[in-house]
Amino acid sequence: MKLYQRMIFILIICLPSVGCDQWTKALAAQHLPRDQMWSYFYDVLRIGYTENIGAFLSLGASLTPEIRHWIFVVGVGAFLAGLTAYLVLKNLPRITLIGFALLLSGGVSNFYDRVVNNGAVVDFLNVGIGPLRTGVFNIADMAIMLGLALVLFQGVRELKQIPSSGPL
Repeated sequence: MKLYQRMIFILIICLPSVGCDQWTKALAAQHLPRDQMWSYFYDVLRIGYTENIGAFLSLGASLTPEIRHWIFVVGVGAFLAGLTAYLVLKNLPRITLIGFALLLSGGVSNFYDRVVNNGAVVDFLNVGIGPLRTGVFNIADMAIMLGLALVLFQGVRELKQIPSSGPL
């Protein structure tokens, strides 16, 4: 795939993903109760507005604001810039490119939240059965997880195609 084709392909994945995430976060902020969950489908789905100042499952939320800024804004921003350059410059298999583009889109959308929302990311979804539940998440988190799954899936496929050299 040529450079400009890769760039357009990445934008075709990233723009709708970021747009959908930001739109649903705006709806959550406007219509959902703060720090209270509404239950649906026999409590399989819970929806409610919350702000996460940490990472996945609030990891890092207890760090000082300065350290959180350096990790979640500066560090993540640098990682996203590097990932963008890697995706644009490297000719990757299509599944890997889709996976990394989804990971990029989720990262960019959550990064944008942190920049405009005083270091917090808007979360509003929770799924589970009984006491077995996920953390509260958003559409960007779903894009990140799907992207990671695609990258890992393609990596495993490629490993299976490498011929074995036998026992060492």
